[in-house]
Amino acid sequence: MSRPLDGTDWRILSELQDDGRLSFNQLARKVNLSAPAVADRVRRLEEAGVIAGYQARIDPARAGLPLTAFIKLRCSPGRCLLKTTASDEFPEVVEIHKLSGSSCTLLRVRASSMPHLEEIFERIGRHGEIDTQIVLSTQYEGRPVAEPPVNNPSAQPSPGWSREARPDDA
Repeated sequence: MSRPLDGTDWRILSELQDDGRLSFNQLARKVNLSAPAVADRVRRLEEAGVIAGYQARIDPARAGLPLTAFIKLRCSPGRCLLKTTASDEFPEVVEIHKLSGSSCTLLRVRASSMPHLEEIFERIGRHGEIDTQIVLSTQYEGRPVAEPPVNNPSAQPSPGWSREARPDDA
């Protein structure tokens, strides 16, 4: 996008993340613009890749995949999962994150049963050392992308980490 997102863009994104099936007329009413103006903004956001697509949210448990686990993987030399396999070999993998530190990859997987989960661990374990965590429950998932705060307090140095001398340093 040739220009930064403004407040109206962020309102449009917020509404679409809440309900991606809104018509341009409905969306226009929610963000106080005309339908053609909203359509133009949405088109620009899509072309810029800010809006990457639209999809249905599926409840994995109700779809027959009630178990979720995280697998930290430390690949063996020459057996990197991402370089030696294809995604269709692991349909249970729903996320892959490359990591720094002692593990190279973090995977989130979904399974239909404990035997299925064990079989996933065995298949992935062929690629290196794994450390697994089974999810007992998920309290919060799917936070929408939101406009960053203007005055981000985490971007400001904390006085506790300041190099300046403090009265108690004397």
